[in-house]
Amino acid sequence: MKRILIVEDEEMMAGMVARVLRQEGYAAETAGDGGSGFSRATDDSFDLIILDWMLPDRSGVQILRGLRAGGVGTPVLMLTARDQIEDRVEGLDAGADDYLPKPFALPELLARVRALTRRAAEAPAETTVRAGDLSLDPVRHVVRRGDERIELTAREFALLHLLMGRPGQVFTRSVLLDTVWGMPGEVQTNAIEMYVSYLRKKLDRRGEPSHIRTVRGVGYAFRAEPGA
Repeated sequence: MKRILIVEDEEMMAGMVARVLRQEGYAAETAGDGGSGFSRATDDSFDLIILDWMLPDRSGVQILRGLRAGGVGTPVLMLTARDQIEDRVEGLDAGADDYLPKPFALPELLARVRALTRRAAEAPAETTVRAGDLSLDPVRHVVRRGDERIELTAREFALLHLLMGRPGQVFTRSVLLDTVWGMPGEVQTNAIEMYVSYLRKKLDRRGEPSHIRTVRGVGYAFRAEPGA
Protein backbone atom coordinates (compact mmCIF):
# COMPACT_ATOMS: atom_id res chain seq x y z
CA MET A 1 0.00 0.00 0.00
CA LYS A 2 1.39 3.39 -1.01
CA ARG A 3 1.86 5.92 1.81
CA ILE A 4 0.99 9.57 1.32
CA LEU A 5 1.73 12.44 3.70
CA ILE A 6 -0.60 15.46 3.59
CA VAL A 7 0.92 18.64 5.05
CA GLU A 8 -2.01 21.03 5.34
CA ASP A 9 -3.03 23.37 8.17
CA GLU A 10 -6.71 23.58 7.15
CA GLU A 11 -8.10 20.68 9.15
CA MET A 12 -11.22 20.19 7.04
CA MET A 13 -9.23 20.20 3.81
CA ALA A 14 -6.64 17.76 5.17
CA GLY A 15 -9.35 15.45 6.49
CA MET A 16 -11.27 15.47 3.22
CA VAL A 17 -8.19 14.70 1.12
CA ALA A 18 -7.13 11.94 3.53
CA ARG A 19 -10.57 10.30 3.44
CA VAL A 20 -10.70 10.33 -0.35
CA LEU A 21 -7.19 8.87 -0.64
CA ARG A 22 -8.00 6.13 1.88
CA GLN A 23 -11.11 5.23 -0.11
CA GLU A 24 -8.83 4.81 -3.13
CA GLY A 25 -6.59 2.38 -1.24
CA TYR A 26 -3.78 4.70 -0.10
CA ALA A 27 -2.40 4.95 3.44
CA ALA A 28 -2.92 8.68 4.05
CA GLU A 29 -1.43 10.52 7.03
CA THR A 30 -1.67 14.21 7.92
CA ALA A 31 0.51 16.91 9.50
CA GLY A 32 -1.01 20.25 10.48
CA ASP A 33 2.05 22.50 10.35
CA GLY A 34 5.39 22.84 8.59
CA GLY A 35 7.56 21.69 11.48
CA SER A 36 5.81 18.38 12.02
CA GLY A 37 5.39 17.91 8.28
CA PHE A 38 9.11 18.40 7.67
CA SER A 39 10.02 16.04 10.50
CA ARG A 40 7.64 13.33 9.27
CA ALA A 41 8.81 13.66 5.69
CA THR A 42 12.46 13.20 6.65
CA ASP A 43 11.96 10.46 9.26
CA ASP A 44 9.47 8.24 7.43
CA SER A 45 9.35 6.71 3.97
CA PHE A 46 6.44 8.07 1.95
CA ASP A 47 5.57 7.49 -1.69
CA LEU A 48 4.15 11.01 -2.11
CA ILE A 49 3.92 14.26 -0.16
CA ILE A 50 0.97 16.61 -0.73
CA LEU A 51 2.26 19.95 0.52
CA ASP A 52 0.32 23.16 1.06
CA TRP A 53 2.16 26.37 0.15
CA MET A 54 0.83 28.56 2.98
CA LEU A 55 1.50 27.09 6.42
CA PRO A 56 1.48 28.88 9.80
CA ASP A 57 5.14 28.40 10.73
CA ARG A 58 6.98 28.24 7.39
CA SER A 59 6.11 28.10 3.71
CA GLY A 60 5.77 24.93 1.72
CA VAL A 61 8.57 26.14 -0.53
CA GLN A 62 10.93 26.45 2.44
CA ILE A 63 10.02 22.93 3.56
CA LEU A 64 10.52 21.60 0.06
CA ARG A 65 13.95 23.20 -0.30
CA GLY A 66 14.99 21.70 3.01
CA LEU A 67 13.81 18.24 1.96
CA ARG A 68 15.62 18.36 -1.35
CA ALA A 69 18.80 19.66 0.27
CA GLY A 70 18.64 16.75 2.70
CA GLY A 71 18.43 14.21 -0.08
CA VAL A 72 14.72 13.45 0.28
CA GLY A 73 13.58 12.67 -3.26
CA THR A 74 9.95 11.81 -2.48
CA PRO A 75 7.61 13.27 -5.14
CA VAL A 76 5.85 16.43 -3.94
CA LEU A 77 2.51 17.79 -5.14
CA MET A 78 2.12 21.45 -4.15
CA LEU A 79 -1.35 22.77 -3.25
CA THR A 80 -1.87 26.51 -3.23
CA ALA A 81 -4.33 29.30 -3.85
CA ARG A 82 -1.51 31.28 -5.47
CA ASP A 83 -1.98 30.81 -9.19
CA GLN A 84 0.44 33.33 -10.68
CA ILE A 85 2.96 31.95 -13.17
CA GLU A 86 5.82 33.28 -11.02
CA ASP A 87 4.53 31.30 -8.03
CA ARG A 88 4.33 28.09 -10.04
CA VAL A 89 7.86 28.60 -11.32
CA GLU A 90 9.14 29.21 -7.78
CA GLY A 91 7.54 26.01 -6.52
CA LEU A 92 8.80 23.90 -9.40
CA ASP A 93 12.30 25.37 -9.14
CA ALA A 94 12.33 24.49 -5.43
CA GLY A 95 11.83 20.84 -6.34
CA ALA A 96 8.07 20.30 -6.66
CA ASP A 97 7.01 17.57 -9.07
CA ASP A 98 3.54 18.94 -9.74
CA TYR A 99 1.33 21.87 -8.84
CA LEU A 100 -2.44 21.99 -8.20
CA PRO A 101 -4.17 25.34 -7.59
CA LYS A 102 -6.99 25.63 -5.03
CA PRO A 103 -9.89 25.09 -5.31
CA PHE A 104 -9.45 21.80 -7.14
CA ALA A 105 -11.65 18.91 -8.23
CA LEU A 106 -11.03 15.65 -6.37
CA PRO A 107 -10.90 13.55 -9.58
CA GLU A 108 -8.04 15.79 -10.82
CA LEU A 109 -6.22 15.44 -7.49
CA LEU A 110 -6.53 11.65 -7.68
CA ALA A 111 -5.31 11.61 -11.28
CA ARG A 112 -2.21 13.61 -10.31
CA VAL A 113 -1.60 11.35 -7.31
CA ARG A 114 -1.77 8.26 -9.54
CA ALA A 115 0.60 9.81 -12.07
CA LEU A 116 3.17 10.88 -9.45
CA THR A 117 3.20 7.60 -7.54
CA ARG A 118 3.48 5.66 -10.80
CA ARG A 119 6.31 7.87 -12.01
CA ALA A 120 8.18 7.48 -8.72
CA ALA A 121 7.94 3.70 -8.93
CA GLU A 122 9.43 3.74 -12.44
CA ALA A 123 12.18 6.33 -11.76
CA PRO A 124 15.76 5.17 -11.15
CA ALA A 125 17.30 5.92 -7.76
CA GLU A 126 19.40 9.06 -7.44
CA THR A 127 23.07 8.35 -8.06
CA THR A 128 25.92 8.79 -5.61
CA VAL A 129 27.72 12.16 -5.60
CA ARG A 130 31.53 11.87 -5.69
CA ALA A 131 34.48 14.20 -5.20
CA GLY A 132 37.86 12.48 -5.20
CA ASP A 133 37.67 9.69 -2.61
CA LEU A 134 34.68 11.36 -0.92
CA SER A 135 31.24 9.95 -1.78
CA LEU A 136 27.70 10.79 -0.70
CA ASP A 137 24.80 8.40 -1.27
CA PRO A 138 21.55 10.44 -0.99
CA VAL A 139 19.33 7.34 -1.01
CA ARG A 140 21.03 5.46 1.83
CA HIS A 141 22.21 8.65 3.57
CA VAL A 142 25.77 7.36 3.69
CA VAL A 143 28.98 9.38 3.35
CA ARG A 144 32.35 7.69 2.87
CA ARG A 145 35.93 8.76 2.45
CA GLY A 146 37.53 5.84 0.69
CA ASP A 147 36.39 2.75 2.59
CA GLU A 148 35.76 4.70 5.79
CA ARG A 149 32.18 5.58 6.65
CA ILE A 150 31.68 9.07 8.07
CA GLU A 151 28.81 9.47 10.51
CA LEU A 152 26.87 12.70 9.99
CA THR A 153 23.78 14.13 11.64
CA ALA A 154 20.74 14.84 9.46
CA ARG A 155 21.58 18.55 9.36
CA GLU A 156 25.24 17.94 8.54
CA PHE A 157 24.20 15.58 5.75
CA ALA A 158 21.74 18.12 4.31
CA LEU A 159 24.36 20.86 4.31
CA LEU A 160 27.01 18.66 2.71
CA HIS A 161 24.58 17.34 0.10
CA LEU A 162 23.66 20.87 -0.96
CA LEU A 163 27.28 22.08 -1.18
CA MET A 164 28.68 18.90 -2.72
CA GLY A 165 25.92 18.67 -5.32
CA ARG A 166 27.03 21.95 -6.91
CA PRO A 167 30.82 22.15 -6.61
CA GLY A 168 32.24 25.62 -7.09
CA GLN A 169 28.93 27.40 -6.53
CA VAL A 170 29.01 29.95 -3.71
CA PHE A 171 26.01 29.66 -1.38
CA THR A 172 25.20 32.73 0.69
CA ARG A 173 24.38 32.34 4.36
CA SER A 174 20.77 33.39 3.75
CA VAL A 175 20.33 30.74 1.05
CA LEU A 176 21.83 28.07 3.32
CA LEU A 177 19.48 29.05 6.16
CA ASP A 178 16.49 29.02 3.84
CA THR A 179 17.37 25.75 2.14
CA VAL A 180 18.93 23.59 4.84
CA TRP A 181 17.16 24.92 7.94
CA GLY A 182 13.96 25.94 6.15
CA MET A 183 13.33 28.77 8.60
CA PRO A 184 15.28 31.95 7.82
CA GLY A 185 15.22 34.49 10.60
CA GLU A 186 14.61 31.86 13.28
CA VAL A 187 18.15 30.48 13.26
CA GLN A 188 21.26 32.50 14.04
CA THR A 189 23.74 32.72 11.17
CA ASN A 190 26.47 31.45 13.47
CA ALA A 191 24.71 28.08 13.30
CA ILE A 192 26.06 27.79 9.75
CA GLU A 193 29.63 28.42 10.90
CA MET A 194 29.15 25.84 13.63
CA TYR A 195 27.94 23.14 11.24
CA VAL A 196 30.61 23.92 8.66
CA SER A 197 33.16 23.47 11.45
CA TYR A 198 31.61 20.09 12.34
CA LEU A 199 31.82 18.97 8.70
CA ARG A 200 35.42 20.05 8.33
CA LYS A 201 36.45 18.11 11.42
CA LYS A 202 34.80 14.98 10.05
CA LEU A 203 35.77 15.29 6.38
CA ASP A 204 39.16 16.96 6.17
CA ARG A 205 42.51 15.28 6.51
CA ARG A 206 45.18 16.87 8.67
CA GLY A 207 47.57 19.00 6.66
CA GLU A 208 45.29 19.21 3.60
CA PRO A 209 43.10 22.16 2.57
CA SER A 210 39.41 21.82 3.37
CA HIS A 211 36.81 20.73 0.82
CA ILE A 212 34.59 23.55 2.09
CA ARG A 213 35.88 26.97 1.10
CA THR A 214 34.91 30.13 2.98
CA VAL A 215 34.10 33.10 0.76
CA ARG A 216 34.53 36.00 3.14
CA GLY A 217 31.48 38.19 3.57
CA VAL A 218 29.40 35.93 1.32
CA GLY A 219 29.15 32.27 2.28
CA TYR A 220 30.60 28.88 1.39
CA ALA A 221 31.47 26.75 -1.62
CA PHE A 222 32.50 23.11 -2.07
CA ARG A 223 35.62 22.29 -4.05
CA ALA A 224 35.91 18.82 -5.55
CA GLU A 225 39.68 18.86 -5.07
CA PRO A 226 40.94 20.41 -1.81
CA GLY A 227 43.03 23.46 -2.53
CA ALA A 228 41.55 23.97 -6.01
